[in-house]
Amino acid sequence: MPANILVVEDEPAIQELLALNITQAGHTPLRAISAEHAQELLRNTIPDLILLDWMLPGMSGIDFARKLKSDSTTKQIPIIMLTARGDEFDKVRGLEVGADDYVTKPFSPRELNARIKAVLRRRAPQMTDDPIEIQGLHLDPVTHRVTGNNTTIELGPTEFRLLHYFMSNPERVHSRGQLLDKVWGDRVFVEDRTVDVHIRRLRNALSNSNHQDLIQTVRGAGYRLSALAN
Repeated sequence: MPANILVVEDEPAIQELLALNITQAGHTPLRAISAEHAQELLRNTIPDLILLDWMLPGMSGIDFARKLKSDSTTKQIPIIMLTARGDEFDKVRGLEVGADDYVTKPFSPRELNARIKAVLRRRAPQMTDDPIEIQGLHLDPVTHRVTGNNTTIELGPTEFRLLHYFMSNPERVHSRGQLLDKVWGDRVFVEDRTVDVHIRRLRNALSNSNHQDLIQTVRGAGYRLSALAN
């Protein structure tokens, strides 16, 4: 599943290179030339990851990272700091304010893409292309195929995203609101009960391979995929 990655970088040539690398990796770049510009974009779109330059005009990258981590709306967004400052002290400062990783300029596109993939795998595994298997249920994000017990399971786009999210986060209980944010998008306004409809469709599809019981209802809380289900 492609991720939306916000690039906060004031040097046009570097910003263009970063956007190109992100696009070639199968993700969607969003661009900002300053922390203030990024804040405007964040009012309308919550990205899956932020590439944040340390040295920015106006508010510095380190101060912006601190601000993001203190805001309940943005504190969960993973951040990779980009900077020419390679001292251990500076790296520690970046990590202490909540950055997930730190890439020193100049960097190779291969290294950057590897760092992005590693952070997404840790923080947003549903955004990676890694196949997942739980109790004989296999999901491949690249081919968009789901199989179970030697049976091909046909899913609509929403049910596929829902299953991908569940399988990427097994055993965790997700409220309807959380599922709407993560699967439909936080700027999509639909009723919470829409989730129930798609859960029923997903269970019906999984019944073809006897995996319907993996999706459990947690009364008063939401839903979870249990890898321990029998």
